[in-house]
Amino acid sequence: MSLSRKIAHNTIIQIVGKIISTVLGLFSLALITRYLGQTGFGEYTTIITFLTIFAVIADFGITLVTVQMISGVNDKKREAKILNNLFTFRLISIITFLALSPLVLFFMPYSVAIKTGVLITAIYFIFPALSQVTIGLLQKRLSMDRAALAEVLSRLVLVFGVLIVWFYHLGLKGVLVVTIISGASSFIFHYLFALKFVTIKCGWDTSLFKEIWHRSWPLAITIILNLIYLRTDIIFLSLFKGAGEVGLYGAAYKVVDVLTTIPFMFAGLILPILTASWLENKATYFKVVLQKSFDFMAILAIPLIVGGLLLAGPVMIAVAGKEFSQSGAILKLLIVAVAAIFLGTMFSHAVIALDKQKKLIGFYAFTSLSSLIAYLILIPRFSYFGAAAVTIYSEVLIAIFSAYCVFKYSRFIPKLQIVSKALVASALMGLVIILFPKSWQTNVFGLIMIIIVASATYGFSLFLIGGIKLSDLKALSKKSTGAKPFNSSNL
Repeated sequence: MSLSRKIAHNTIIQIVGKIISTVLGLFSLALITRYLGQTGFGEYTTIITFLTIFAVIADFGITLVTVQMISGVNDKKREAKILNNLFTFRLISIITFLALSPLVLFFMPYSVAIKTGVLITAIYFIFPALSQVTIGLLQKRLSMDRAALAEVLSRLVLVFGVLIVWFYHLGLKGVLVVTIISGASSFIFHYLFALKFVTIKCGWDTSLFKEIWHRSWPLAITIILNLIYLRTDIIFLSLFKGAGEVGLYGAAYKVVDVLTTIPFMFAGLILPILTASWLENKATYFKVVLQKSFDFMAILAIPLIVGGLLLAGPVMIAVAGKEFSQSGAILKLLIVAVAAIFLGTMFSHAVIALDKQKKLIGFYAFTSLSSLIAYLILIPRFSYFGAAAVTIYSEVLIAIFSAYCVFKYSRFIPKLQIVSKALVASALMGLVIILFPKSWQTNVFGLIMIIIVASATYGFSLFLIGGIKLSDLKALSKKSTGAKPFNSSNL
């Protein structure tokens, strides 16, 4: 099977898997928000966000480093050795930083419920941390269909678990325990699905640890700086405002988290191809792949903005319940940040493929510092609207900085023909949404119908004006058989 066919097959499988897991994720969110209410969900959001800070600091960009280190390796023994050391490195880092969370928690002015929840939930973050290594392997083998299946299964575990919590009235602690079980199941599924390629276990090789550290520390710094402008908004909200406002913002942000898995999923699939093509001095092919990827992200991002601005309120009511109707106004702002993430993700991954991630540290430092100052000024005055505004600022800025870095070292400038066509098709889609009776937006089935018709209008319009070509559709419809591991000779 050709490389393009394999990418197309993986993309289709991932999209289907992502649609299913997104529906399950939104359903579990609907259950949790309705069960816990604004205040309870605010406490839940604060707990998860507080621990996420330590988990992200411990991240070290291991998924990306894994892809980098094994992309050009065809020797299975060498590949297994690298993966084993990455697994050990990840285990040590996550346990070390999570162990610091109770010490910091002691000085935080949180309620007993939040502090207890943090202590209960800390173990959850070990599982997604270890899954990163297996995901990196599956990305390299272009077998992300297995990762998609693992995600769907773990989401099913979460949904059934929350239903049990609801039925037996197990409260916030029950929701947190179910979250842990879901994370553990995700790791187990990812690990089992990766066994086809290699058995990952703990390993220790000092030279490999040095190489992992050399590759990961620039990513670690950028991730920590990224953390400052992405996650401290909820922490500041929890300190300056009440749990109810955190709940409103957290519900809208949860929808954003679900949506932004799409660009990272696709970028993870493309990263090995970009990395290999650049290492083999195939700059032209590098630019072709990046342009196609940019076009694909634009096709997804632009209608998201239009649809989000028109339907954010009804979507939040449908997802989280009427108690979270105010979250619609927050989502209208955050959807702009989502579009920036869609486009910026391709550039930030291209920077990694170019091995120039160190060059972004200064840009991330500026964005983090300026965002931190903005949070301190705007959140006390404008609450979640201030937090959302700074999120837009930071994501747009990082997208611009990443695009500049890619241009500087590869001379790649994205062509905007597809962007312009996506804008036209999105405008037509928006018109269709406006023409629907407002009463349709007030019930779930009517809203679903609007989204289906609007999406079909967008896709058909884009096809008519040449944004999507028949040859592309034919390529995506081809079924694949017996794929081999990625090798740059397939380029």
